[in-house]
Amino acid sequence: MADDDQDTYRHEGDTIRDVVTGGSGWFLLVVAFGWFLTLGSRFLVPALLPVIKHEFAVENTGAGLIVTVIWLTYGAMQFPAGILSDRVGERTLLGASTLLAGLSMVGLAAAPTYPLFLVAGGAFGIATGLYGPARGTALTKRFDEFEGLAFGLVLAAGSVGTAVLPFAATVASDWVGWRWAVGALVPGFIIAGLGLLLKVPSSLGGGGSTGSIGLGLVQSARALRTRRVGIAVVAIILLLFTFKCFTAFFTTYLTSIGSLSQSTAGGLFALLFLSGAVFQLGAGRMADAFGYRRVLVGVSLVSVGPLLALTWAPSLGWYGVVTVFIGIRMALGPMTNAYIIGSLPDENTGAIWGFIRTGFFVLAALGSTAVGTLVDAGYFDATIVALAGLTAVGGVLYYLLPREPV
Repeated sequence: MADDDQDTYRHEGDTIRDVVTGGSGWFLLVVAFGWFLTLGSRFLVPALLPVIKHEFAVENTGAGLIVTVIWLTYGAMQFPAGILSDRVGERTLLGASTLLAGLSMVGLAAAPTYPLFLVAGGAFGIATGLYGPARGTALTKRFDEFEGLAFGLVLAAGSVGTAVLPFAATVASDWVGWRWAVGALVPGFIIAGLGLLLKVPSSLGGGGSTGSIGLGLVQSARALRTRRVGIAVVAIILLLFTFKCFTAFFTTYLTSIGSLSQSTAGGLFALLFLSGAVFQLGAGRMADAFGYRRVLVGVSLVSVGPLLALTWAPSLGWYGVVTVFIGIRMALGPMTNAYIIGSLPDENTGAIWGFIRTGFFVLAALGSTAVGTLVDAGYFDATIVALAGLTAVGGVLYYLLPREPV
């Protein structure tokens, strides 16, 4: 190995150790823990819907409305959260988000009636909606060369939360009831909020702004017209759309087509997010080493095969293997987030990123309804194949991104 290569290797190793255990270690830990709670708790209510339905004596439509309220309020907050991130700073917004989320969890756990539970769900969506844009810009400002690794670590923590928290709450609800299972997360949110206020610097650099919402919209439109941002946004919307479609009906597919029990299907659902966490870590490091474009193209195209394989899985063991490899596609989130944020102008970065995230969630939310219609018509396997095809299209879009310097 040449001396220059050895120096580069040692430099990269030192940087990685600094990201994980050095001066940025506590910063990364509290941001990751906040996202672990924020993302994991958003899947808590869907996991507990059967008992919540029974508690409030509502039908499936009423139960679905609860989830809709949470996701719509979450998505609607992305652009305002971006504006606030630019104005008040990431530390304030991250700390406020987790503390308010803890307060809203008290409301969910204590709501005596269905309407009040909906109000608490809306408050929870608003509170957690403040976290995402500030999390993204905080990581980009704090980490430069190795932001892919930082994004991978934090988003992997969220994937672990998605696997662990709903499963734990479901088990706990059998012993102490669903209200105590939900309320048990309140101390965690308080700890996360205090940790964020203590460990996130008051100023992370970058461009603050006191501009108007109209200016933020103009700058968002200008950023989306660039090739780097525009193509990446279309690609991630398409891939997030397919992922939301898939996760919404994965357990239904396993029970109806695969004839698996509900508990077994739930275990595979948890396995999906655990494997996704592992792949997110590896892909973030690969993006730092080889460039985002190459890894985004590779991960997208590799993700096509596992979806196709799902439609002819012959046994439980095969379903398990396929589930692990479907998790590969979850690595696209942290890499695309880091790529887009790194391509945005310094001024009003939070507002622009928040606007883009609102687009992600609003358009992706349409997927569940579309897939549900196709499934009701008897086209379950064909729908899975179509999702694989859309994933391939996403890979082609990533290929069209500008080539990065070698």
